[in-house]
Amino acid sequence: MAGDMGREGKRAGERGISDEMRERHYAGRTTTLVVVSCIVAAIGGFIFGYDLGISGGVVSMDDFLQKFFPTVYVNKHSPRHNHYCKYDNQGLQAFTSSLYMAGLISTLFISPITRRKGRRFSMFAGGVSYLIGATLNAAAQNLPMLIIGRIMLGVGVGVTNQAVPLYMSEMAPAKLRGGLNIMFQLALNYGVVSANSINYGTSKLKPWGWRLSLGLVALPASILTLSSFVLSETPNSLIERGYPKEGRAVLEKIRGVSEVDVEFKDLVEASRLSGQVKHPFLNILQRRYRPQFVMALLIPFFQQMTGINVLTFYAPEFFQTIGFGSSSSLYSAIVLKALSIVGLKILIWRVDKWGRRRPFIVGGAVMFTCQILIGCILGFKFTGTEELSKSWSIVTFVLMCIYAGGFGWSWGPLGWVIPSEIFPLEIRSAGMSICVCIQLFFTFAIAQVFLSMFCHLRYGTFFLFGGWVAIMTLFVYFFLPETTSVPIEQMVHVWEKHWFWKKFVKNKTELMAELMGDKDVDEQKV
Repeated sequence: MAGDMGREGKRAGERGISDEMRERHYAGRTTTLVVVSCIVAAIGGFIFGYDLGISGGVVSMDDFLQKFFPTVYVNKHSPRHNHYCKYDNQGLQAFTSSLYMAGLISTLFISPITRRKGRRFSMFAGGVSYLIGATLNAAAQNLPMLIIGRIMLGVGVGVTNQAVPLYMSEMAPAKLRGGLNIMFQLALNYGVVSANSINYGTSKLKPWGWRLSLGLVALPASILTLSSFVLSETPNSLIERGYPKEGRAVLEKIRGVSEVDVEFKDLVEASRLSGQVKHPFLNILQRRYRPQFVMALLIPFFQQMTGINVLTFYAPEFFQTIGFGSSSSLYSAIVLKALSIVGLKILIWRVDKWGRRRPFIVGGAVMFTCQILIGCILGFKFTGTEELSKSWSIVTFVLMCIYAGGFGWSWGPLGWVIPSEIFPLEIRSAGMSICVCIQLFFTFAIAQVFLSMFCHLRYGTFFLFGGWVAIMTLFVYFFLPETTSVPIEQMVHVWEKHWFWKKFVKNKTELMAELMGDKDVDEQKV
């Protein structure tokens, strides 16, 4: 028996070596179908970005505040009220944050649905939720109706934020997966810019402009919902659900060639192993999945602790606080996010050449520097009772723009790319669900507390976020391996070679020996 196990281990080792070599020989090209599918799926990112950006501009509109938050309206126009605290209101923060708490809860239930029903079905369900939320918000007559609408939008966020990045990663060829997957983040940023631009226009449509802002999300939601009927399901999902012939047909179609044996065999093997996992949320806690589990927790947490959503949610309020006029603050928010898109486009162009680690580290250094400088300017030049001088307001705005650009080519897109590509199939839906939960929980927390935190910590808020950026940049330097151009089903080799994670991950030789050992034990019992 020991001899047999030794021979099996040797053959497993040979297969493991072969697997590492054959990942370079996946056939195919980037087909139009792949690009179109990813563009359509990225509409989910656009909707998320629109929901992120629309609330900040809406809550700066006087007509909206007078109807739902009259106390904030009074504070906003009171010359004696502390500038840091004008928008400090729990109800107002709940309007913004309720979307993310709903998204967090919904994503806990969507993982098994995504696994059993497929990625397209989840995108359809998310689109329907968005349509319901948009209708309720546009027609809101009171605060409860407004909050319920935001909750339905949050359900859509939780569903699509898990399904869309997963769909894009599984459709894209390994060599271009990074660039195509960043399209989700690019679409998110376009959503934020669109929301800010629409707010700039609707702020002049009194007294119903805010209704148009909140209701227009129904347009991209309709496109996502209808597109889910015509998009191809991913080969990974079809094979996982017991349709290997259909899965191979889709794989040939999206790769543009019929010689897909190597990649197809890897997908079938991954699906076979996945089928043996009955409880993925328990399995992801196993020691051999420790690297992926840690990344599932920390990558989305760190992404939120960059402080970017402070600007995404409350940029107009922040710029009004330091002295910008109402129209100028909305315009500044547009420029800020546009520069983030510039950084993002640079990364799309170079991410599969530069890799993942370098943009993380350079972007972190840029963001840290800008946040510390902004904190110093506010600490020394802004008392909170008088507006910041025009010259220092401009300097602060420029630093904000540089900070946004740094985020746009680092933690913004890569915070989604890394989680979408590191999980083996057997824990992929669970891993993405955890990522989205963590991301939405801290998005909710920041949205709920920032205005109060800004009121009490004042300029120290930027030192707090700057400290977190320093920590996360060091984490990437020491603990995140390079994953560029590695096929998803071969990602285990990345962890096997890492100086720290290799102690947790079993290579294929060890796994095969373990499986053969379990089989022998079962045979002996019989």
